[in-house]
Amino acid sequence: MERIGPPLTGDERETLRAFLDYHRATLAWKCEGLTDEELRRASMPPSTLSLLGLVRHMGEVERHWFRRTLNGEELPHLWSDTHDFQAAYDASGATREEAFAAWEAEVAHARRIEAADESLDVTAYVASWKEEASVRLVMLHLIHEYARHNGHADLLRQAIDGATGA
Repeated sequence: MERIGPPLTGDERETLRAFLDYHRATLAWKCEGLTDEELRRASMPPSTLSLLGLVRHMGEVERHWFRRTLNGEELPHLWSDTHDFQAAYDASGATREEAFAAWEAEVAHARRIEAADESLDVTAYVASWKEEASVRLVMLHLIHEYARHNGHADLLRQAIDGATGA
């Protein structure tokens, strides 16, 4: 993924898309050049958080919000038979190839679904909230989710090889 900064003068939808893609690309960048073993390396006990676990988790998040929620698809979780979002964090047996293939596929679905919605005001029912939410809210939620986890990715990467940068 190419990491391009958001436009300074874009319209709302263009700006939301760009910020979301910027954060997606940031996560990929934080993983660049690392081996599977390095990507699976946990932060510090008792946490088991790893870069590969974050990639898997964000694949699950993309799938949930865009495909299940906005598109109404009935899909299983990627890494859990019990609908456990936390299972994605366990990357102990995962590989870069497997995790990135799933995440990139979910990002492609998300882009297609968002582009097909005629407006950011289109809504879908969010079962866990028992309310409708707009495409706008879903995009903002994903930006928030990536931004939070990219902070984790920063610290994880620095612990692996000292690399820093936003």
